[in-house]
Amino acid sequence: MRNRLLAATAMACAISAPVAAQAQGTTTGVVGGNTVVVEEGGGITAEQQPAFREYIVRERVPNYTIPDRVVVGTVLPDTGVTVYDVPQRFGGTPYRYTVVNGETVLVEPRSRRIVQVID
Repeated sequence: MRNRLLAATAMACAISAPVAAQAQGTTTGVVGGNTVVVEEGGGITAEQQPAFREYIVRERVPNYTIPDRVVVGTVLPDTGVTVYDVPQRFGGTPYRYTVVNGETVLVEPRSRRIVQVID
């Protein structure tokens, strides 16, 4: 009986988690088959991503290799990875960008946490 109650409670928490996350000012969506989490007031929109990728190629931004997977929430090392300001033409954002393991990412500069993976 306790196992069923515990399972029902766990299921209720799992179902309500997206609602609670949405209330925290975070937008979650699926772009190009990948889940993207962008906090309000920042990030590269889906419409801007092709131009932003072209910008990264033109600027020849160095690629850094880390042993971890490149996903939203990964914290980049304090040393060895340089982050750059996002140009104003892509919107005002508090985040910086870099290329890690071949993926362009937006990074929260203080925590060095990846907040968006650009497809």
